[in-house]
Amino acid sequence: MQDEPTPVEILGAVAAYLRDHVVPVTTGMVAFQARVAANAVDLVARQIAHGDGGEAERLRALLGRDGSLADLNAALAEGIANRVLDYAAPDVAQHLWAATLAKLAVDQPKYSGYLAALVEKDV
Repeated sequence: MQDEPTPVEILGAVAAYLRDHVVPVTTGMVAFQARVAANAVDLVARQIAHGDGGEAERLRALLGRDGSLADLNAALAEGIANRVLDYAAPDVAQHLWAATLAKLAVDQPKYSGYLAALVEKDV
């Protein structure tokens, strides 16, 4: 494994190439697909950069058990559905809010509702 460029930097270069060199010289479906590909590459770069947003660690503490992120999320959902966990309890609500913000940071980092929530969180 190389130190430089990082995987995120490589993905950023691919996305920039698609936007700056492919999209301008194509039209129609090819240009559209190049923009979609650039957005997908950006999304993967954000996923790598953000990791799981601390979700697995928070879930382990919340549920008091170990497991994969998928298993822990399934246990959380089951606990809420079976009313073993109260989604309005401060620790559960805090986790759900943090997980939602982490997912938005990856999927829709420019979404106005997300940006407003970040400002509100810092206040």
